[in-house]
Order: sequence, then structure tokens, then C-alpha cells
Amino acid sequence: MSVRICNFPSHPSFLLQPRSQSQTAARSTRIFARTENESSRSDQQQLNLSVLRFTFGIPGLDESYLPRWIGYGFGSLILLNHFSASPPISESQLRSEALGLSLAAFSTALPYFGKFLKGTEVEKRSLPEEGEQVFVISSSIGDSLKEDLAWSTYVLLRNTSTVAVMISIQGELCVRGYWNCPGQMSKAQLHDWFKRKTDEIGLADVKETLYFPQYAGSGLSWDVLPDGTRSVFVQPLLRNVNESEKVDGFLMVASTAGYAYSDKDRAWIGAMADKFRG
Repeated sequence: MSVRICNFPSHPSFLLQPRSQSQTAARSTRIFARTENESSRSDQQQLNLSVLRFTFGIPGLDESYLPRWIGYGFGSLILLNHFSASPPISESQLRSEALGLSLAAFSTALPYFGKFLKGTEVEKRSLPEEGEQVFVISSSIGDSLKEDLAWSTYVLLRNTSTVAVMISIQGELCVRGYWNCPGQMSKAQLHDWFKRKTDEIGLADVKETLYFPQYAGSGLSWDVLPDGTRSVFVQPLLRNVNESEKVDGFLMVASTAGYAYSDKDRAWIGAMADKFRG
């Protein structure tokens, strides 16, 4: 799967022209909002845990720095053992200590090597100062799919630098997070507003994966995104029909951090999007 990474101030090659009024006319849709602490009602409504990423769950602990702390710990033990040993110290012990200290130093430097190989360091996200926090989902889709959409959007917001996520499946939307949308609107009006905006932008016609690590300098102006958006990733939902690709929808995530989505993040988000392909 190819990914187009757009770093330059120009418009991507896909169509961004508004659709006709007949295409953008949205019927009134009731919105289903589900509380996050509601338990799943059947096995079919449970999220496929194979796409989740697990951590130690310790607040404030960055697992990417775990090799560094291991190196510090074992290096300190080797030095303590050296200075507490009774003289004379044998050559074999000195060689073993030198090897151990070398391995500890390598483990300590490993996080730096990882950042160097990945390239630009990913910034931490910040919540938008302006924008509405919303969670709307169309009621015209099945309960099992609603459950999957609710959990998937929660996981994307929780496990990545995402502040806004939108999933479109055959014209039906699930929108969650911070968005630049009118505040005084009913849920049904808000759903129709998002539907109209996505049609105007042309997201429903995207047939290739798009990544804007520097959205502010890309030349795009998607006013639906919250102020301060710096990274945008769009994953189309494609399926093969008679040897041709048909667009079933898209998954879009946005972040206030620059270069927010690494190769691993984009692959993981793509795996999440595969759940909703036709």
C-alpha cells in the first residue's frame, strides 16, 4: 500500500471540487451517542483486540525509554560490584565488567538511536484552545457497527496523538474529538453539517492514502478541522468490485502535533480501517 506524504504547499491530485446540491443534500438523521462506560451486549459487539496496543499502564512512564533505565540499573550494579570487590581483581573479572558496561551503555543510548532512525521527533499533542468537543454517530447503521465505531474512535484518541477522528462508511458518519463546528446545533443538524462539509472537501472521493505531516504548510484549508491542526492522515476504505476499486468511505485523524503519525502509527491506523471495509 502506497502512502502519499505531502510536505509541499500544493493541493493533492485528488478531486477537491464541491459536489452538486443533489449530492450534498443530506436527509435528517437521528444521532446515536453512546456512553463510553457501557459494556458490550454480545460477543459480536466486542472490539477486535488484535489491533489494540498494550502498555504497562503506569501513569507518566514512557515505555520507549525503558532500555535506558535498564542500562542505568545494570551499569550501576556492575560499578557497585567492582568497587565492593576485594583486591586484587582478576583480568577475567575486568573483561566481564568492561563487556557489561559496554552493553549497559548501548542499552542507555538505544532510545536515542531509535529517534535518530525514525527521523524527526514526534511532538506531543495539545488540546485545541478553540473548537467543540463532539461525539456523533448516525443511527441508521446497525448496533454492532455502532459499538465498533465507538470503541475504535476511543482507541484512536487514546493511543495516538489524535485530537479529532472521523470515520465514514457508505455515507454514514462517526465523528469524535475536537472539531471546528457550530456550537448551537442539534445532534441531527451537526451530523448533516459534517456530511455536507466532507462532500464539499471531496473526502468521499479519496482513493489513495494521504498524510500531511505539516498540514499548516500544505496549502489546504479544511475549515472543519480544529484550529492548530498540524498533522492530518486520511485512509480510504477501498474494496475490489469486478477487478476495480470502489470507495466505501474513509478514516481521517488529525493532530495538533507536527509529524504526529510515524510509519508504525499509520500502519496501525490502516489495520483499524480494515475493520470497516466492505
